[in-house]
Amino acid sequence: MARDRTADADFKGPMRRVLIATLLFVFIAVFLVWRIDSPRVERFRAAFIDRVVPGFDWALVPVNKVMAMIDGFQSYASLYDQNQELRRELQQMKSWKEAAVRLEQQNAKLLAQNQVRLDPKLTTVSGVVLADSGSPFRQSVLLNVGRRDGIVDGWATMDGLGVVGRISGVGETTSRVILLTDASSRIPVTIQPTGQRAMLVGDNTASPPIEFLETPERVRPGDRVISSGDGGVFPAGLLVGEVELGPDQRLRVRLAADYERLNFLRVLRSHPAEEISEAGGLIAPDFAPMPSELPPLQGFEARQP
Repeated sequence: MARDRTADADFKGPMRRVLIATLLFVFIAVFLVWRIDSPRVERFRAAFIDRVVPGFDWALVPVNKVMAMIDGFQSYASLYDQNQELRRELQQMKSWKEAAVRLEQQNAKLLAQNQVRLDPKLTTVSGVVLADSGSPFRQSVLLNVGRRDGIVDGWATMDGLGVVGRISGVGETTSRVILLTDASSRIPVTIQPTGQRAMLVGDNTASPPIEFLETPERVRPGDRVISSGDGGVFPAGLLVGEVELGPDQRLRVRLAADYERLNFLRVLRSHPAEEISEAGGLIAPDFAPMPSELPPLQGFEARQP
């Protein structure tokens, strides 16, 4: 026998309406009971809560779980905020660390300038780098010392660690320093420990090449490079850098000076060497005496043939 779906629909409709009306009546009644301000109703409410609420612990379990989840979410949100704050503080500490490292390097340079021991006849003038006027075609810096401080063209400059360049252009209060990396820079150097003489030629790169080596096969990466003093360009014995093999397989010099942080430079007051124009008492005579003219040795007599 087929089931009458129309009859089921007609039955469900009235039941739904009755159920909704009952729920509304119960809610209104509960609301009114809870709103009535009467001692009798108050006692009824207390007795109802004492009897019914303890039996609904199982119903409060989901509510407690939800509240715990909300508390945990708030705790996680607080931890996230604290983590972000710690990240920001760590970033600030990194910047402070960089500043501390720069100050430490600057302090080391200043200490090196105060404690360096060169030729006792050499005196120095320290200056502050005012500006970097370098370009792809010319690399130089400006110092705040000039003609009033006795600066002369051609004097060598150092940063406390190694040679930086030479004075090329002097004003009343400022002077220009041509760096060793400049294409117009040419200084004679000595490579240790072999003692070979060569020429350091600037090519606008951080590691200028070495040219005019007599025996390049005797030079090894890591050899020390110092100024030779030839031609009176620079005083002899100034540290320039170390030999390294460049990407083009040419011998180049890794400069000792820190060109990325040129804050202070020391100008060496070098004076030209005195020329000796005539022979002195230390020069040997042009001729030597013949063996027959030598005096006889004491205790020995000449043998007769």
